[in-house]
Amino acid sequence: MSRARAAAAAAATGALRRSDGSAGRGRKRASPRGEASVPALAPPPVLHHFSDPGEVDALRKNLLAWYDRCKRDLPWRALAATEPDADRRGYAVWVSEIMLQQTQVATVIDYYNRWMQKWPTLQALAEASLEEVNELWAGLGYYSRGKRLQEAARKVVSELAGHMPRTAEDLQKLLPGVGRYTAGAIASISYGQATGVVDGNVIRVLCRLRCIGADSSSPSVIDRLWDMANAVVDRSRPGDFNQALMELGATVCVPKAPLCGECPVKQHCRARQRVEKELAFASQKLFGKPVPVPDVEDCGERVGDCPLCPPAMEPWDSSLGVTNFPRKAAKKQPRAMRTAMCVLERRGCHGSPEYFLVQRPSSGLLAGLWEFPSHPLPQDLQEEKEKEVLADHLQAWMGQPVTAKGLQFIGEVIHIFSHIRQTYVVYSLHLDGDVTLDAASSPSRWVTEEEFHASAVSTAMKKVLKAHEKQHGKETSPGKGSKRKRGAKTQGAGSTCPGTQLSLHAFLRAPTAP
Repeated sequence: MSRARAAAAAAATGALRRSDGSAGRGRKRASPRGEASVPALAPPPVLHHFSDPGEVDALRKNLLAWYDRCKRDLPWRALAATEPDADRRGYAVWVSEIMLQQTQVATVIDYYNRWMQKWPTLQALAEASLEEVNELWAGLGYYSRGKRLQEAARKVVSELAGHMPRTAEDLQKLLPGVGRYTAGAIASISYGQATGVVDGNVIRVLCRLRCIGADSSSPSVIDRLWDMANAVVDRSRPGDFNQALMELGATVCVPKAPLCGECPVKQHCRARQRVEKELAFASQKLFGKPVPVPDVEDCGERVGDCPLCPPAMEPWDSSLGVTNFPRKAAKKQPRAMRTAMCVLERRGCHGSPEYFLVQRPSSGLLAGLWEFPSHPLPQDLQEEKEKEVLADHLQAWMGQPVTAKGLQFIGEVIHIFSHIRQTYVVYSLHLDGDVTLDAASSPSRWVTEEEFHASAVSTAMKKVLKAHEKQHGKETSPGKGSKRKRGAKTQGAGSTCPGTQLSLHAFLRAPTAP
């Protein structure tokens, strides 16, 4: 880098830091009590920083103008823009942000509309049962989100007189399950606080705008991105700006095959500038012209010293273009788990099939949801041994003989959780007679097919039932033109007819000869 550029960069960085009231680079903070001085955090190199106020103003203007023209019509945005009650407005945004975590917008819309129709206020949600919350959340994934949302709503009603905190700091401090991102989104969108947000879309946009090639999941890089987000957020329209930044990452600056030509801030994108310089460099080399060394990575640091540049052992890949950014550490592979599962089936009062479900514990994976009886398996257990393990478990659980020969193998159903690759080894067992469990047993019930789909069951259980019905030549999904009824209520322990309940000891009794 030339001396003139170096001097300009140093001056711009120093001026920006002085405007923030912070010390210059390398200056040590004086200790009030004589302790050892602590070096101040060095500012990011100019390449990775928004150091020009004029550029920041232009970026805000261009991004907001694009957002006003191109933003998607989403139900939570409509509520945030039209709801006059501040607490309802904050609640509406809060629900959307929790649902959108790790979940695509297209999936969330229907769940959000049904949720807000059923529980339009914090008070309504606080009065709901966890079973109702789980039933509506079923299929959305990451089921603890719904439970934590209701717990926090109850706290607002009982401890905060039904009033939402108005700042990001108080939202994060007072509401369980609300982290830094969610707090910033609620505060900026609902209450106009000029605070930034950093989610996966924002990380991608900022890393490309400023050529940040270090591991974007590392705490030090995340801290830099938060500083950047807080610096560039528009002071007059913080909620719209934050949504615009996220919208850009979701629709234009996507992970693969980004639409750079349609980007409203492409003139500010240093990753794109790098691509253009690389192309010019390649063109000059192709036609035999003098080839200067392209000055596209210069950030004022020696190679390998910059904490925000790509690592020296992971150089720029010309074939990737702007998708060189962001970079993440290799994703940890989910651990493998195997579980034996039995679909217990009987004929109901009217001849239609009914299925036996048990409720999972109130904590842990899929807490409080309903599933078919199951038992964890050691890895690499032989099939016959798996059947024996499941039969022994069922026998101990129900107090009646169950043989492995009586279990019909259905197949294996694989479901990927965020950290677990779960394989369900599915068996079925048809029961004759009318049965139920003792009241002292863990929660359980018989349900019809319709009740099954309206219950708080995971997507994995729906896969299991589909595999079972496919094996028996019947698909459980409603036919074309029909619509599954949502929200159907179960009665008591399920759909057992009056006068047909027996004790636990009658469960799985072998059928008597005619």
